Amino acid sequence: MNKDLNQIIQQYKDDNQSVFNTWFINNEERLKAFRSIRRGVMQVIQDIKSKQFPNDFKGSSLEFVLTCITEQKQVFEGAAHPFYWKPKLRIPDIYENENNKQAFGQFLENCLNAKSEEQLLKEIIRLDSLKIKGLGPSVASILYFLHPTIIPPFNTAIINGFNFLFKDKKKLGSWSEYLKLREVMMGTNTQHRAELSSDLGAIAGLLFEIGTQKLILGTDEYLSEPERKKLEKLIEKRQHDVKEEKEEENLHTEMQYHLLKIGDALGYDVIAASNDRSRSHCGNSFSFISLQQFPEINLDKETLNTVKLIDVLWFQKGTNNVIAAFEVEKSTSIYSGILRLADLSYSIADGDEVFYLIVPDQREKDVCMQLCRPAIKQNNVAIKYILFSELRNHCEALCKFGENHLVMEKIAKMV
Repeated sequence: MNKDLNQIIQQYKDDNQSVFNTWFINNEERLKAFRSIRRGVMQVIQDIKSKQFPNDFKGSSLEFVLTCITEQKQVFEGAAHPFYWKPKLRIPDIYENENNKQAFGQFLENCLNAKSEEQLLKEIIRLDSLKIKGLGPSVASILYFLHPTIIPPFNTAIINGFNFLFKDKKKLGSWSEYLKLREVMMGTNTQHRAELSSDLGAIAGLLFEIGTQKLILGTDEYLSEPERKKLEKLIEKRQHDVKEEKEEENLHTEMQYHLLKIGDALGYDVIAASNDRSRSHCGNSFSFISLQQFPEINLDKETLNTVKLIDVLWFQKGTNNVIAAFEVEKSTSIYSGILRLADLSYSIADGDEVFYLIVPDQREKDVCMQLCRPAIKQNNVAIKYILFSELRNHCEALCKFGENHLVMEKIAKMV
């Protein structure tokens, strides 16, 4: 199996369209998601503690967290479905049953604060013992973003891939089955860590690819005609998704460039996200506009790393004083960007900054709806938004006639 698995892993890594290359490696949205989701989980815990958590998934802080997770696409598509409140089935029973709700909140808090594998496993076993109807290992998708080296995500595609690769018959919906699957995944990952990663997202992505038949093990000469057609549709969809992702990435880069150009023209020190500074738009390199080094800011390491991933920051000239922060969102992501800006405000806000979400025109209604959420409103963070078309069309005028950062108010909107 070792030799075969080595070949499978290499096939997975060599495929430019695999989730390893399109989601796991060098994906700024994936990196940003960890802190955003962690902050979201803290909000869920607080809402449950203060008895502000509603009797439905819709509109809750938990929905916000799961939406941030499902924005990760691919591996986490459908992660929110098990948490939808199904009144007729009374599942998952964490909305109308106050004791179960409190137990779920305590579980999340204990997992959030856990420092070891042993603590996490004890919490899972304790939760399982409560037999809360409908609350199974789908929760692992949340825990993965809290402890990515200890808890692998879990869904139908991953378990299908696991069963196919390891010739097993693990079942969906059981914590005991999940823990057995996890043991095998951990052992396999330890043996192949050099080819994969300490982050269990890499091996989970491998199983996902196998489970969705995007990674074919061996030849396909024995596929039936219906199976072959299904495979062809899967391949076509993946190629379409990759092409669409590339187009969105180009738009993202263009918007970053406009923001850097405007900030520079207004006399601010500007900088792009740490993993974007080598980019360019129409031959204009970010490095010729951006600061060469990130200003020294007195923040803890985790928070600083998150701040460095903000798409564009404007600083007062020669200082570490942030004047404006911009998150450029793609057509599939809105929620996580809002949460990141809200999170950033806690870290650096002193009253002078402005926070902007740069969004595709077709998502304006969705943005307004999300900014009106109680979870955002209660944070008292004034997040404004600017449409892609407005930024593109008015970039030159803002550069020419603007006197300071307040000129962005001309094209910004607020709900």
